[in-house]
Amino acid sequence: MFAENKKNKASSESSNQQNTIAKGTTITGDIISDSDFRIEGTVQGNIKTPGKVVLGKTGIINGTLKGANADIEGKFSGKLMLTDTLSLRSSAFVEGEVEVGKLSVEPGATFSATCVMKRTVKELVSNSNTKVEKAYEAKKGQFV
Repeated sequence: MFAENKKNKASSESSNQQNTIAKGTTITGDIISDSDFRIEGTVQGNIKTPGKVVLGKTGIINGTLKGANADIEGKFSGKLMLTDTLSLRSSAFVEGEVEVGKLSVEPGATFSATCVMKRTVKELVSNSNTKVEKAYEAKKGQFV
């Protein structure tokens, strides 16, 4: 009975852990993780995680970042691909290519990038159906 509780607690703790790259630390190479990241140091390379990446004010990333969400206060240069939301704080500096689901930018942030905002398939299908229905109604002579 007690052993089961310890196993469940250990597995839930590992999924809630966050990787931290401290100020003054430089990592060169690719990083792949199932956990979230907080970066205050420098990463020269690619980062891939299904979670969230927080780039602090002193943080720098030069490379590719693939993940779900990102909050950026520091400097990012490269290719940024997120399935959900990119939040740029006022101190953020982003340059390169950006592909996101949603974008939030605070006044003062520097955003010098090509940006593509992807919608989910469900949104595209529902919008297409609505347009077709409106066109059909208009064609029948009815006001929409």
